[in-house]
Amino acid sequence: MAIDELVALAYVRPNEGKEHETVSVLGELYNLMLRKNYSRDLLYRDPKDYGRLVHLRHWASAEARDEAHEDPEVHRLWQRLSEVSRVEGVHERLEVIQATMWLKD
Repeated sequence: MAIDELVALAYVRPNEGKEHETVSVLGELYNLMLRKNYSRDLLYRDPKDYGRLVHLRHWASAEARDEAHEDPEVHRLWQRLSEVSRVEGVHERLEVIQATMWLKD
C-alpha cells in the first residue's frame, strides 16, 4: 500500500433479483477507476450474510478521490449502481495500524 493511499469500505446489497447487474456495474466501475488511476477495488461476499457484498477501495490518494468525485463518468456508474442495489454502510477512510506498534525493544 502506498503511503498516501486511502482505504475505504462499503457494504452493498443488490436489490431483489439484481445481483448479476450489481456485480456487472461494479466491474465497470472498478475498470474505470483503475484506468483513470483513481483506485484499485476488490469485491467480497459476506459468508454470514450471503446477500451482502463487501466492497474494498484503495484510493490512489486524496487527490485521486477528489477527482473521482467530480468525474461525470464515475457519477453515471454510481447512479446505475443505486438503481440495482443499496449501500448499507460506508467507512470513508480506514487507518492502518502499523505492526511495529507491538514490537518491543
